[in-house]
Amino acid sequence: MGFQNRREAGRQLALRLREWASDRELVRPVVLALPRGGVPVAAEVAHALDAPLDVLVARKIGLPGRPETGIGAIVGDDPPLFDQRALRMLGLTEDRLAPDVAREREELNRRTLLYRGDCSAPDVQGRAVIVVDDGLATGATARAALRHLRPLRPDRLILAVPVSAPETAVGMRAEADEVVCLRQPPDFGAVGLWYDDFDQVGDDEVIRVLDARRTSTRGT
Repeated sequence: MGFQNRREAGRQLALRLREWASDRELVRPVVLALPRGGVPVAAEVAHALDAPLDVLVARKIGLPGRPETGIGAIVGDDPPLFDQRALRMLGLTEDRLAPDVAREREELNRRTLLYRGDCSAPDVQGRAVIVVDDGLATGATARAALRHLRPLRPDRLILAVPVSAPETAVGMRAEADEVVCLRQPPDFGAVGLWYDDFDQVGDDEVIRVLDARRTSTRGT
């Protein structure tokens, strides 16, 4: 019930999105990938919908000692978005996590400059925005991304992922206008368990995929 790799997951997600969009009007859709893992998935979606592809760099704030467990995230210049319930349960404060936030913001800025260069972020006002990642565990980065985009007044805000923890997918319905998810396994565990090949996506691959899609949709 899993996926061979991110590209294959993207193709399956693209098919579902095309079916979903067949009876809806998507106003000038734009696909925004959450890098790095979301980029190969999003490339297939953008191709299927004949839409431009860009990135929205979000960085997870991990639990001290367990960085893979997200308890918050940052996007752009926005203040960090923390899971306040988790902070209380763990006895953590935002001040305690300030060095982690500073480190992740530095990496966020590095990646944004690397992936976009002198190009500005796409204007999403009045457009159908499809945010794509390779999967959701806690959903910290996706939640921060959606809250960053909402004030920019998209016509419709859609979150699309191949796989998600069931409770996370349910929670995302309060953040997005639509949530499209292929798999919500009750024994979720972790995103990588649902891919045969879940090797890390490198910066070079992200840049190559983005450049190829930008070339094919120049002026869109």
